[in-house]
Amino acid sequence: MDGTFNENDISRIVEADRAHVWHHLSQHKQYETGDPRIIVEGKGMRVWDQHGKEHIDAVSGGVWTVNVGYGRESIANAVRDQLIKLNYFAGSAGSIPGSIFSEMLIDKMPGMSRVYYCNSGSEANEKGFKMVRQIAHKRYGGKKHKILFRDRDYHGTTIGCLSAGGQDERGAQYGPFTPGFVRVPHCLEYRSFEQEGAPVEGYGVWAANQIEKVILEEGADTVGGLCLEPVTAGGGVITPPDGYWERIREICDQYDILLHIDEVVCGLGRTGTWFGYQHYGIRPDMVTMAKGVASGYAAIACLVTTEEVFNMFKDDAADPMNYFRDISTFGGCTAGPAAAIENMKIIEREGLLENTLKMGAYMTDKLLELQDKYDVIGDVRSKGLFLGAELVTDRGSKAPVAEKLVQAVVGDCMQQGIVIGATNRSLPGKNNTLCFSPALIVKKDDIDQIIDAVDGAMGRVFA
Repeated sequence: MDGTFNENDISRIVEADRAHVWHHLSQHKQYETGDPRIIVEGKGMRVWDQHGKEHIDAVSGGVWTVNVGYGRESIANAVRDQLIKLNYFAGSAGSIPGSIFSEMLIDKMPGMSRVYYCNSGSEANEKGFKMVRQIAHKRYGGKKHKILFRDRDYHGTTIGCLSAGGQDERGAQYGPFTPGFVRVPHCLEYRSFEQEGAPVEGYGVWAANQIEKVILEEGADTVGGLCLEPVTAGGGVITPPDGYWERIREICDQYDILLHIDEVVCGLGRTGTWFGYQHYGIRPDMVTMAKGVASGYAAIACLVTTEEVFNMFKDDAADPMNYFRDISTFGGCTAGPAAAIENMKIIEREGLLENTLKMGAYMTDKLLELQDKYDVIGDVRSKGLFLGAELVTDRGSKAPVAEKLVQAVVGDCMQQGIVIGATNRSLPGKNNTLCFSPALIVKKDDIDQIIDAVDGAMGRVFA
């Protein structure tokens, strides 16, 4: 091939993909006898593959990203115009879209004040970890360097982020990991019976107190950061129990620990507020975000901090090591903030936060109706348009169904033209939760079609 492609020659596109593209999260043996799927076009809530088959996308690009839907010309035009004016300059200098979006973003995050630009959620979380480590050296002689992470949470694909990953299948075969990361227990009330001593009442505060126990076991003077998702995503769409987040903030204040909230999935509207943590009335010290920041129209991620954290890196200007000595090459790309500006304007202009709350409640009710119909649905969990349905062999034991059956439901829905998700290569023996995250523009009719497809699939798989 000479690189000259006719995009209408789909057979050649497929062969080039088969020969050269290494797909994410994919076992490629299947492509020796079958074609890889090529997504050719997207509009609103729908995408079309190489065969022209239409699909309703109930997972926003496969990984919870395309929050405002496909085909947004205003975002594409904003990116084009910015690239012609200035496409890139290293983040050691500022840019017009970077300045504008930082002000817009901080306006949505009371108590926060500084935005560090980079290009992926993994990278943003790495920046947060590095800040904790540098603060430990600057202020605590290196001792307060440990970073706590939670069972079932996920923070990215780098070795550093996998070291802070609570999903054992994600990290399998990638060790040894970075030292100084310590796991704390999950807060999934549906599976509290697996945790020794968990109470029937007041589970949220109890679950937070299990983190305090780990802090005391490790030594509070050695722990510098706690990194948590506001709603656990790939670990099973886990919504926090009552009292949990308020107690977490108290614990971090008591032991001088920086609270780092990973909003890579939840940020920019997914849960019906700008950020997931805002449901709980707390203020973090650091917030990371990526997927929904520009809805996938350009690569962008941000680490946002308080002014107190920022000031720790400029308190001694005479010290040549006393600043955050970090760079993200593609954090200097202007397309990201240009897209993010228009993305945020769309969310505001179209009332998508309100729609997320309204449609999230509607879809939750529809999933609960399915739960009434199918005993295999043990639990339904949701926050806004971030929803999960955990499948079990029986509601008494809550034993997870076999993963192949969960994937059979996903596959059946795909055959019907509905793209849904499921926990995947995350938790050994517990990849049993169906996941839904339709775009924030979703309407009742879209939800009805998604639920109808799941209903049909459940009936066939669990007949």
